[in-house]
Amino acid sequence: MDISLKGRVALVTGASRGIGRAIALALAEAGADIAVNYRRDVEAANETIAAVHALGRKAIGYSAAVEDWDADVAMVDQIVADFGGVDILINNAGIASRGNSVANTDPAEMERVVRVHAFGPHYLSKLIVPHMRTRGRGDIIMISSVATMFHSANGGPYNMGKAAMEALALTLSKEERAHGIRVNIVAPSLTVTDMGIRLSKATSGVADIHELDARSPFGRVSTPEDVAAVVTFLVSSANPYVNGQKVNVNGGG
Repeated sequence: MDISLKGRVALVTGASRGIGRAIALALAEAGADIAVNYRRDVEAANETIAAVHALGRKAIGYSAAVEDWDADVAMVDQIVADFGGVDILINNAGIASRGNSVANTDPAEMERVVRVHAFGPHYLSKLIVPHMRTRGRGDIIMISSVATMFHSANGGPYNMGKAAMEALALTLSKEERAHGIRVNIVAPSLTVTDMGIRLSKATSGVADIHELDARSPFGRVSTPEDVAAVVTFLVSSANPYVNGQKVNVNGGG
């Protein structure tokens, strides 16, 4: 099974930490060069960049809020100038909503969360797809969530944003397959990240996320590397035919 990504360039949004960092490192280990997007934490982004360099691959950081069209235009133009193009787009950047009911949700919060999860991926796909069409093969991965399986109460903005992201992925997968572009969705469950730790405290009242290991599939909470492994397969030549699909990385439970 060939999972070499040598000669390919990947833009990973929200790559400074958590799932985004794990994906960036997994793609680099498979041979890709990495455009590391981050919002504000330049120190964390530099750690990701250094780790990619340690794997022998090129990496450059780009600070941009993905929901800002003008920032995305500037970022993509610079990435194309620096790398020559983009073969892989990982729409990973995300924020959590505050756990309020719809009736108690601030409209500004709803707009902010939906813009990050839906507008950002739409903007970046619009900007990058024309470049991908010229490169033989392109891959877009939307990092969604198992939240769209349940649409639980008190998560309206997050549920809405991820559902819109998935709709975008399924639409793109039909529009772009004639150009050799595959678009898929990867949906993690609770994962050992900064956001996952905050979420486990808020929803389960646990001080340590690993207190949930015993009741999780395979005796542990999912890790960012679990998600990255699926992403790496989907964007590699080991996947010639999977397109327009959603993979739930939840251990089956």
